[in-house]
Amino acid sequence: MNSTTTVGIFVFDDVELLDFAGPYEVFTTAAHLHEEDHPSAAPLFEVRTIAAAGGAIRSRAGLLFSVDHDFSSHPTIDLLLVPGGRGTRELAEPEVVTRWIAAVAARSRITASVCTGAFLLAEAGLLDGLSATTHWEDVGELGSRWPSVKVVEGVRWVDEGTVVTAAGVSAGIDMSLHLVERLASRDLAQRTARFMEYDWVERA
Repeated sequence: MNSTTTVGIFVFDDVELLDFAGPYEVFTTAAHLHEEDHPSAAPLFEVRTIAAAGGAIRSRAGLLFSVDHDFSSHPTIDLLLVPGGRGTRELAEPEVVTRWIAAVAARSRITASVCTGAFLLAEAGLLDGLSATTHWEDVGELGSRWPSVKVVEGVRWVDEGTVVTAAGVSAGIDMSLHLVERLASRDLAQRTARFMEYDWVERA
């Protein structure tokens, strides 16, 4: 890969911490390892957090953190990642969120979700007719609320090309390593997992 992939991670109040922090760690670690190998090359990944109004976000577990951008100030996103958490149940209806997700997804190379982030992709119409997964507790609700989605149970992630969905929490790390393999190389994905001391489930 010769160009930089900008990863935009959408966050919101009551987001599940590891749903976005795990992928954040994967892509930033992969970028660090790539930079060590190719010090004069463009960054492999640049990771940015985005919230509707910017400012501070409090995760489901209570951690308060600031974000990089709001909906009006973020750079062009190549890989949009939508995590889950209790907040998705409040966000699945507001038009501003689903319109923004749909608009960004239309311009990005890949749109991915972790856990109930799949609910927001479904609400934005991105999973119509596609196979997808979510946290094991929520697969029934995903299928009942959006019957056009082909819900898959018992897998870590589902790759439909431009849309990739992961099951809950740590499954987002496995999916992100899979995306590193897709966008860069299997070797880099394996080295990233090893650096993180993470036992990567390499097949969905």
